[in-house]
Amino acid sequence: MKNHIHEVIQGQLLDEDVFFRLDELCELSDVPPQFVMELVSYGVLEPKGKEQTVWRFSGPAVTRVKTVLRLQRDLEVNLPGAAVIVELLEELEHLRR
Repeated sequence: MKNHIHEVIQGQLLDEDVFFRLDELCELSDVPPQFVMELVSYGVLEPKGKEQTVWRFSGPAVTRVKTVLRLQRDLEVNLPGAAVIVELLEELEHLRR
């Protein structure tokens, strides 16, 4: 008798028209607010709104946070380096279109 392995694949549709509050972005990305604030200070994330209490992040911010986390975990890249790499990856993707 064959064993059947069932995998649950979870996906998120994240586009420019979807916005998240700081707490929602932290929950989706599984990071603390301080980490998001650091990403904002390095220009990795650009929230809408002037004050942290009204910040809104577009859908692609989740992808950016997760990319930075992977760079730090897998390649031990520091935050400034990850910020540059994320920008270059997005430029490359834009040029490929």
